[in-house]
Amino acid sequence: MTDYSSIDFSDLDAIGADEVVTHSIVKDVRLASGRTIALITLHNGRDHKRPNTIGPATLAELDGVLETLRKRAGAGEIDAVAITGKPYIFAAGADLSQIGALRSRENAVLIAQRGHQVLGKLSELGVPSFAFVNGLALGGGTEIALNSTYRTVDSSAAAIALPEVFLGLIPGWGGAYLLPNLIGIENALEVIVSNPLKQNRTLKPQQAFELGIFDAIFSPANYLEDSLAWADGVLGGGVTVERKNVPGKIERLTKWPVAIKVARATLESRIGTVPRSPYLALELLDKARSGTREEAFAREDEALSTLIAGDQFAASMYAFDLVQKRAKRPVAAPDKDLARTVTKVGVIGAGLMASQFALLFLRRLQVPVLITDVDQARVDKGLASIHEEIEKLEGKGRIDSDTAHRLRALVHGTTDKGEYADCDLVIEAVFEETAVKQQVFAEIERIVSRDTVLATNTSSLSVEEIGSVLEHPDRLVGFHFFNPVAVMPLVEVVRTPQASEEALATAFVVAKDLRKNAIGSADAPGFIVNRLLAKVMGEAARALDEGTPLATVERAFAPLGLPMTPFQLIDLVGWKVAAHVQDTMASHFPDRFHASENLHALAELDQALEKDKGGRVTGWTKQAQKALRVGDAPVSESDILRRVEDELAREIRIMLDEGVVPEVQDIDLGLILGAGWPFIDGGASVYLDRVGASERVFGGTFHTPVIRGVDA
Repeated sequence: MTDYSSIDFSDLDAIGADEVVTHSIVKDVRLASGRTIALITLHNGRDHKRPNTIGPATLAELDGVLETLRKRAGAGEIDAVAITGKPYIFAAGADLSQIGALRSRENAVLIAQRGHQVLGKLSELGVPSFAFVNGLALGGGTEIALNSTYRTVDSSAAAIALPEVFLGLIPGWGGAYLLPNLIGIENALEVIVSNPLKQNRTLKPQQAFELGIFDAIFSPANYLEDSLAWADGVLGGGVTVERKNVPGKIERLTKWPVAIKVARATLESRIGTVPRSPYLALELLDKARSGTREEAFAREDEALSTLIAGDQFAASMYAFDLVQKRAKRPVAAPDKDLARTVTKVGVIGAGLMASQFALLFLRRLQVPVLITDVDQARVDKGLASIHEEIEKLEGKGRIDSDTAHRLRALVHGTTDKGEYADCDLVIEAVFEETAVKQQVFAEIERIVSRDTVLATNTSSLSVEEIGSVLEHPDRLVGFHFFNPVAVMPLVEVVRTPQASEEALATAFVVAKDLRKNAIGSADAPGFIVNRLLAKVMGEAARALDEGTPLATVERAFAPLGLPMTPFQLIDLVGWKVAAHVQDTMASHFPDRFHASENLHALAELDQALEKDKGGRVTGWTKQAQKALRVGDAPVSESDILRRVEDELAREIRIMLDEGVVPEVQDIDLGLILGAGWPFIDGGASVYLDRVGASERVFGGTFHTPVIRGVDA
């Protein structure tokens, strides 16, 4: 058991000298009953674009404030303490910009202990404490709430989460013990382990309330006033707090160990056993069913400090830096001042992808959007789909009724392509065939102005070839979205040799306005992400063609940590699309990419894969078994894995040598955002360095020194 009061934190406090401090501003609030509540407001002195974060200096200031309030409570000056945040933000967790200075084991232990020492005081003030979560609460922010006696949440808060496992850490300031003992083990597993591994999924306030994380939820209109009145009722006994999900004796004895066992088996099947943080989180959650809070906090200190000082976290911070910094300042982007102003967008097509484009442009740019198709029936179907999605957004409270009406009024559909004349940007969403795209762009170019930027959403075709029929090919750029368009954060902006700086600048600026992360790519087959995913899918198909059982192929790819197995991914994108992509890549690079006749055969079936309720592949359908034509030279899991690792390392090296992207960081960023490559590996190049593939293939590494993705 740790006596936090006896620890010297002076070395830690020195590290926080350059920290943007989140201050603890206190004022007394007299409640209707006459009681006094001391209200702490967390505020870093910046606007809402810079969230409150928690570093050593922030903890030191909060510690001093809580000590003062404990003395005031003892003197009878206050009846309770509450803590809230600046507008729209409660706290976004630990200040990761300070983490680099904490990488030593000694400092890592200190930051874990300091968090427990300070946040733990919220339950040791001598009076009840309340957390009024008025906005974004992540990681340490959520743990501030968990350490408080009672909690309310604003129904409009952006997100609630404990995302630490996503970053290669664990909730180390009380979350791994307090949460399961508040909402039960199955719910806690969802929040602490499952959600972070599902591309860092977060909770909406209503979900968090229903799980039992919060005791009350109020609308934003009078959130603070309602929370204070509710707290007054709790203090006076007029409001009863019921926590239905708090685990009882039976859950602790029977359900708890079973849930941990099932979660462990699921993790092993999905991500293998290399990642440390999910399994350390499981151990902490398992032990949280018994023992004292002090014992649990000591376990969290040990686990958190081990991870902070370890190699997986270093890789995670490399990935985090890519997403937080490089993604926001694209390396290949021209001066944004060269961008054309976009006041109207045209979408060629009215199918599913076109409808997704139209809705995205409507919501983010809020300018008129035109869709067209070959007949009015298709146009009407596309418009109906867009209106239906707008209605769903309104029903979920994502947009208000005025916004919904405005969006519906901004979208227009017709068969008359002449209406493209005043569009500043036109993007196509037609069949993935060069001749088709050439035809539509040649027709549209005769209608639009000379300044109109044309964009193709092709995933693998040559943008230069598509533009070869244009009178002004300099206006054409690749603008490759990932599906589903509304969810996936990446757009590849493809530069042809003819593309003008103005057209490219427009694409990058529009991508930013759409709230997407744009990465520049040369006009090369498959561009960045699909070129490498084609490697993954192609190696899976090659192993299948050789006669390797489906289960063996699927398991072989587990160490890569991708969110889907190869055949799950193929099934998602569609067997015909996958076969077409492989054929395209193999036609360009026949010595490096594998085209499979089996993909074409399976594309003709209604269903190729059998899956369980969780979507995991369990085998081939009977139809597929009959359609497959395979060899008699099956390959082992280890050989398949080594083969795909070496092929990825070779292809990335070639892409860099050919100038597809300026630096390997852009490839890593693309795979993280576009393919879900796990943060704990840092990106593909970091992983390939670690496993030795880079050395095997080209006798070097992508990074010097090597960024380890797993503890040695």
